[in-house]
Amino acid sequence: MVNNLLSAWSTVGSVLLAILILLVMITVHEFGHYIAGKILKFKIDEFSIGFGPALFKRRSKRTGELFAVRLIPLGGYCAFAGEDGLEEAPPPPEPFAETAAEEPPAMSAEEPSAASAQPAAHAPSEEEKSHWFVNRRPWQRIIVLLAGALMNYLLAVLLIIVCFFAYGQTMVAVYEVEPTEETAAEYCLQDRDILLRAEGKNLYLTTDVARVLNGRKTGERVTFLVSRLFMDESGESRREEIEVEVQLRADVTVENSADFSSVWRALGIRYEETEEGGGYLLASALYRFGFWETLGRSFMYSFKIAGSIFQILGELLTGRLGLSVLGGPVSTIAITSQVAGSSFRGFLEIAGYIGVNLAVFNLLPIPALDGSKIVFTVIEWIRGKPVNRKVEAIIHFAGLIFLLGFAVLVDILQFV
Repeated sequence: MVNNLLSAWSTVGSVLLAILILLVMITVHEFGHYIAGKILKFKIDEFSIGFGPALFKRRSKRTGELFAVRLIPLGGYCAFAGEDGLEEAPPPPEPFAETAAEEPPAMSAEEPSAASAQPAAHAPSEEEKSHWFVNRRPWQRIIVLLAGALMNYLLAVLLIIVCFFAYGQTMVAVYEVEPTEETAAEYCLQDRDILLRAEGKNLYLTTDVARVLNGRKTGERVTFLVSRLFMDESGESRREEIEVEVQLRADVTVENSADFSSVWRALGIRYEETEEGGGYLLASALYRFGFWETLGRSFMYSFKIAGSIFQILGELLTGRLGLSVLGGPVSTIAITSQVAGSSFRGFLEIAGYIGVNLAVFNLLPIPALDGSKIVFTVIEWIRGKPVNRKVEAIIHFAGLIFLLGFAVLVDILQFV
């Protein structure tokens, strides 16, 4: 009974940790928009953490900006005045969080306060309108739109750097090799080998191994740099980096980024049947590099994650990959909670991975995302006038509905 309760609480804690990671990443994204907007003097109405009813809110007496923490911790937003170009006037401000007994804010001749008469809020001056989002120069709006993804990426890279320096980089490793008499031992991988490089190219993800081997034939030899385990006469173990020419045991044909069976078969990795269907006996191993190499690998690893996103999208569009390999919000939280709850290293790795994913995804030219808004801004910049604002708003709304429906669909496919 006690064990069941502890297990349940552990699961709840992991899920809450996953939600916290997503909330922080989205908040950081919106904070990027906010900081860029403040630097470029955009008029900002509200910065909110979460959605739904406000648990806490406070309005700045100096700028009139509302800061709020809301009930549903699955997002957030930075609301710019005149963001969609459809407003004739900004909405009236919400009441101050302070009590009525507090002294009203001081007013200057140049800047009306948020507590000034309501007609001013409904009839903004031309000076006020000039700070609305749609009235700023296209290049300024593009910077603000890009800032969210940039903040996500910078945080992700920082987490990856911390993880790599603290624990080492997670590398593909061989758990067990299939014995063979057809290939000399000197041309085979060995148990517990850690794969560092192939044909002179650094390895970061499984897809890197597949990219080097794809299209090669049985009998070809591929040069790997591996970290190999040796035992000395006293029984002490040590690792050494050595180059090995591996003779392939099968042709390699990689159909998509979800099927690497021909890669492992060619490298001689042992296949073991299980009740769940079986699999190749691979492992992951933490490996430390020198200071500068670790720093460089941190950035390159983030680029590799971003590249894998585009690769998956391309395979989806060409039909080489099915929707069942994707995950929606439920699946994302489930996987994130499992990895983040396993260790602090897992927390750093999954948070960095989600950060890069969020940065790249938001820059895709899909309606409702920042990437689509950038496209519309660039079109306006080239034409010298915007696309009909109502048409653009309808397109973004349709994109939002599509994204929500798609997220639900891919989650359903996980359980069908």
